Amino acid sequence: MPYTNSDRYVPAAARPVKIVVLGPFAVGKTTFIGTVSEIRPMHTEERLTQAGQLVDDLDDLRGKSTTTVAMDFGRLTLTPDIVLYLFGAPGQTRFSGMARCLMEGALGGLVLADTRRLDQSFPAIDLLEQAGLPYTVAINHFAGAPLHREAELREALALPGDRALVSLDARELGSAKQGLIALVTAIITQSRLEPAR
Repeated sequence: MPYTNSDRYVPAAARPVKIVVLGPFAVGKTTFIGTVSEIRPMHTEERLTQAGQLVDDLDDLRGKSTTTVAMDFGRLTLTPDIVLYLFGAPGQTRFSGMARCLMEGALGGLVLADTRRLDQSFPAIDLLEQAGLPYTVAINHFAGAPLHREAELREALALPGDRALVSLDARELGSAKQGLIALVTAIITQSRLEPAR
């Protein structure tokens, strides 16, 4: 785990950047934050209950036994000048209020998506668009999930050509970091395009 060898302290000159990680239930948000965090990540995982099975779509999610009920939290020093504070929101619709709360003060969002359930990514994308936050969509690869060309994914997700779309494996540090690098690049680009206030 990356946090076992990390420095617990943030460089004094580093700029803190709050990032929200969104996406549908069981798309890999907790795994993603656990992979990239240089500190021991905080998770609020609870076991799935029979009552929850009545409202959570568990089709094609064999082995899923826990769910995030509040948030995940991690930290990543991306460069000596940029430290990312990652807040992962629960993916179920009934927790959408928590996602809105976690978006407060965020400079951008990373939307994790699964090609088997692309339509379930729209609520997260809509939240970020309504808030006017820069975001990147990251296709998290799962065994047996269909592969699509970028143009097909953009069309299915209704993403404009200038919106960052990346593919990653949330379990692999180098791969997962590419999603955050794309997002930080989008944040910097958008901030340069906005008029000074």
